[in-house]
Amino acid sequence: MARKTARKELAPTPKRAAKRTAGGRNRKSPSSESKSNGRTQTIGRYLIERLQHYGVGDVFGIPGDFVLHFYGMLEESPIRVIGCTREDNAGYAADAYARVNGLGAVCVTYCVGGLSLCNSIAGAYAEKSPVVVISGAPGIAERQNDPLLHHRVRDFNTQRDVFEKITVAGACLDDPLTAFREIDRVLQAAVRYKRPVYLEVPRDRVDTPALYPHEPMITRLQSSTDALAASLAEATERIQSARQPVIIAGVEIHRFGLRDPVLKLAEANNIPMCATLLGKSVVSEKHPLYLGVYEGAMGRRSVTEFVESSDCVVLLGTFMTDINLGIFTAHLDPGCCIYATSEKLRIGHHHFHDVLLGDFVKGLAKARLKPKSKASLPQRKERVAGTYEDDDPVTIAALFDHINATLGDNMVVVADVGDSLFAASDLTIHKHTEFISPAYYTSMGFAIPACIGVQTANAKLRPIVLVGDGAFQMTCLELSTAVRHGYNPIVVVLNNKGYTTERFLQDGPFNDILNWNYHRMPDLLGDGWGFEVNTVGELHQSMKAALANEDTFTLLNVHLRPDDISPALERLANRLSKQV
Repeated sequence: MARKTARKELAPTPKRAAKRTAGGRNRKSPSSESKSNGRTQTIGRYLIERLQHYGVGDVFGIPGDFVLHFYGMLEESPIRVIGCTREDNAGYAADAYARVNGLGAVCVTYCVGGLSLCNSIAGAYAEKSPVVVISGAPGIAERQNDPLLHHRVRDFNTQRDVFEKITVAGACLDDPLTAFREIDRVLQAAVRYKRPVYLEVPRDRVDTPALYPHEPMITRLQSSTDALAASLAEATERIQSARQPVIIAGVEIHRFGLRDPVLKLAEANNIPMCATLLGKSVVSEKHPLYLGVYEGAMGRRSVTEFVESSDCVVLLGTFMTDINLGIFTAHLDPGCCIYATSEKLRIGHHHFHDVLLGDFVKGLAKARLKPKSKASLPQRKERVAGTYEDDDPVTIAALFDHINATLGDNMVVVADVGDSLFAASDLTIHKHTEFISPAYYTSMGFAIPACIGVQTANAKLRPIVLVGDGAFQMTCLELSTAVRHGYNPIVVVLNNKGYTTERFLQDGPFNDILNWNYHRMPDLLGDGWGFEVNTVGELHQSMKAALANEDTFTLLNVHLRPDDISPALERLANRLSKQV
């Protein structure tokens, strides 16, 4: 059987990529000479040039002595350094930046900085978000005689060994003979696999020059021609003969930029579409072929029944996690599924190898299928707002009714975990890629630093941040970064005085937290607007003021009853309680 082939060629710059020719091997890049713009090509400068090549215009992090020299080099470059309050927050911000921009980067010092990043980078790995971790390290000359240098843990390789488990590729740039090739390899892996990578730079190697002129090279993978043709033939035959095909679009459609061919496939053949919770907003939820979020028994019954009665379920870029599957309450017959991700391709019970996800999806979009008559879709119930009096206390239903009515075309929902996420699953997202959440890894504290990453990546997007009080207490001081850079997120704190999801699994005083005056956060930071919200009338007034305040952040401290939860969380809690 023909195997997937790889050919090495120069990395095209984004503006030049469209002009590449078939025979363009071994051409020199403008940055490939031993001197660039009159400066010697060094390990540090080359790393910065390659980050810029991949579209990274901002790097998040916190400086430390082992990385200070590289920080100075960043400051002299076109890349902007976004200083954060904690290293894990910098990781969350870089993760969200990568989801919007395509690639993110975070730069920290050795061990005390790097090891603090582990949770946020593990989340990025789990949810396929390509973040470049750059860590300083003790100089090679400093390591003679195995000294007990500060920040060191066990031995000099400990941090690298840890990150090996939560990144897809890594390297220590300690040898000028290999460092430049290693930068190419590692950055290419981040883009290819859409997962984090790790680069460690000893501080006495930042200015180390190349031993010979280095030309940026990347390896471009190609699908096996025979395997691609065979898989497309079987897939199109199944779709064509199916009575009721349906597409489930997942997070990799976001990551690999495959929205357009998925839409083309659906529209040309009248195939209904839905999304997973992790892939929410992969297509506009206003699209006439869109059904809703499919998440097993946790989702709307009409969506679940339509999908599970289909005789051909086309899962594209979808990772079938427990959350996506409604804690494994979904019922999909593998024999009726076409399952394609960047890691595997299975059609029914047939497995295909050496087929790239992009080639398969684009091939399906180009296939000449006989268009099916428009399917009779289940009635899509728009979120019907309840009727509330101004003096009524705010409930989850009243809050999310109003948020749904507030969402505009330039807004992006950033949801933390818990009911911030599950209630948000019923929001109607108008456009592509307007919903960001750690919907699989579900790490509390993601949302506040993530909104910093969103606005850094795209200043035209305005985040509306949905965060529980417990998650807010973990990472709230990253709002100081919003103040520093003039960002204007609208932060809605769901204040029910504790960890609500856990309360419904097993109640106890360990789920209670101290009630803060969250709306007084602007007093601490010296900027921003804060509102305390107890009633529906106060909610409407404060949200109106927040939308008008475009100069700084606005925080709504929304008081909720501890036992008030969304229908989605109630369904989830009932199922989880049987397993915990």
